[in-house]
Amino acid sequence: MRAVFVLAICVLAFAGSVPAQTVAPAAPVAPVAATVTVYRCTDAGGMVSYSSTPCAAGSKQQIRSSVRPVDAPPRLAVPQVASPPAKPEAAPQGVQRTVYLVPPRPMFECTTPDGKRYTSDDDRGNPRWVPLWTLGYPTVRPTSSLGSNIGHPERVMHPHPRDVNWPVATGGGTWIRDACVQLPPADVCARLRDRRDAIRTRFFNAQEKERDTLRIEERSVNARLDNDCGGH
Repeated sequence: MRAVFVLAICVLAFAGSVPAQTVAPAAPVAPVAATVTVYRCTDAGGMVSYSSTPCAAGSKQQIRSSVRPVDAPPRLAVPQVASPPAKPEAAPQGVQRTVYLVPPRPMFECTTPDGKRYTSDDDRGNPRWVPLWTLGYPTVRPTSSLGSNIGHPERVMHPHPRDVNWPVATGGGTWIRDACVQLPPADVCARLRDRRDAIRTRFFNAQEKERDTLRIEERSVNARLDNDCGGH
């Protein structure tokens, strides 16, 4: 009995002297896909059918096993990367771009003889026909009454008072134009805006044919405001 006790002590001492070894954790076991059993049944008439249960009596039966289908894992949404904005096309090296600016157009205010005022793009007002006597030129009587003045141009140009019709003229006339003055730039822009407002007001009550004319005029006014007045 004592020998057995001594032997047990020696075994324990030897086990204590052996260094402990680290046991690596077991690798995870991949899950085994589930299987499904399919029964292929053929009846007496030769009709073939498939079922998950055994075939009916009198039918020829074949058993097949297959892996049960599983849904694919959901696909991760791929983030949309915004494309960088396109860079403006650079001018070729050595090539200079020239921008031409149209100088502001002048505007003139003209006055008729009866005091009416209107605007014009130049200083040449509307022409009108007037008799010469309204400009201070004397009107000479017909040649038959000149008598001795024939052959004497100086007498025709400077006739005797008795040979002049005052104040009614029976002679010719000439074309003259209304007087015009140039407007300052600020006044020009203000008048252009007033004209555009008048066009828009008239547009609502105008017929379609007149509206076409008003549209064209408003485009011209807006283009002039952009170029001469720095915008609308």
